[in-house]
Amino acid sequence: MTRDEARALDAADPLRRLRERFALPEGVIYLDGNSLGALPRATPARMAETVEREWGEGLIRSWNDAGWIDAPTRVAAKIAPLIGAKPDEVVVADSTSVNLYKLLMAALAARPGRRVIVTEPGNFPTDLYMAQGIAAGGQVEVRTAPRDRIIEAIDETVAVVMLTHVHYRTAEMFDMAAVTTAAQGAGALMLWDLSHSAGAVPVDLGAANADLAVGCGYKYLNGGPGAPAFLYVAERHQALLTSPLTGWMGHAAPFEFGDDYAPCPTMRRWLCGTPPILGLAALEAGLATFDGVDPTALYAKGQALADLFVAEVEAKCPGLTLASPRERTQRGSHISFAHTDGFPVMAALIARGVIGDFRGPDLLRFGFTPLYTSFEEVWRAADILADLLASGAWDDERYRARGKVT
Repeated sequence: MTRDEARALDAADPLRRLRERFALPEGVIYLDGNSLGALPRATPARMAETVEREWGEGLIRSWNDAGWIDAPTRVAAKIAPLIGAKPDEVVVADSTSVNLYKLLMAALAARPGRRVIVTEPGNFPTDLYMAQGIAAGGQVEVRTAPRDRIIEAIDETVAVVMLTHVHYRTAEMFDMAAVTTAAQGAGALMLWDLSHSAGAVPVDLGAANADLAVGCGYKYLNGGPGAPAFLYVAERHQALLTSPLTGWMGHAAPFEFGDDYAPCPTMRRWLCGTPPILGLAALEAGLATFDGVDPTALYAKGQALADLFVAEVEAKCPGLTLASPRERTQRGSHISFAHTDGFPVMAALIARGVIGDFRGPDLLRFGFTPLYTSFEEVWRAADILADLLASGAWDDERYRARGKVT
């Protein structure tokens, strides 16, 4: 493809004006929204409003007057359509790691006599670490199986299956409905991590009959660094499952200040401590970037961007090997290529103004966020990468010695 042809795709793109909702630095091609979403233009003003008026002037009154107390469920209701959930099946709380702990422990308690958590090796580290931490007490076992043998690993000893819908390294995507059906057929609960899915690929928890899910707010949802996460519990399980972290905000009547815990009958039972209002304000502004956007069109553009990048890189960059599924229905919204010197190549590429990231041992990873990424940017990124590889400019001690590539 020529650069002019890429520009023509942008001119015909019905989503092109969504880019105006973001503050993107000049001279940078940002292909890492799958790690940290770009800053929405509305966020600074929303944060200022929260700090200066709601906190500064309203003080404690803003828990009621500014709706702070309802923020975890109000913001969750805006996430629900992006993941195929009902508004009353989602709540925003804590981090993805903490939410994984809550749901794993709740699932184990709901399946007495079963002591196994099934997952895959190479799952996102925090998912594995949380499961391993639970198993460290000696009463629970973590069983890993390659993704093509996950279903075989689910038997009558399994309480919960925990998998990431879109793999963080390769973008390979599970068939959510098929795996969920298999887990439930063996009597286990199914827990999905949607951190690399929500806001990027179609997710329909309801149609898949999913049991449980978690996801983060700072990647495709554009909530800012460390944004609060979300968790999902299917309506049919809500009366049965209770959070193991029985903090005061999860109480049925937190402001009665009773000594004994009684769980809230709604999704608020999954709250623990006081909601992080500044983080929730930023996340709410991030979710507003999806207003009026057709999720199907969003996904189609993301995959078209990825297809273009794969075609250009394979045409121009010998020495790189595609490490993501070629078929768009089998992948999320990022693409990884393997290179034996991936770390210095990515460091040099970032120095040239193309921001992707590196995942060891050898993967160059590029995210395609259709809300703000253009076809011309993708074309230029592949061209700059080709020039970098051809010139050997990456083979420099400055890039090899750099401490971290995100």
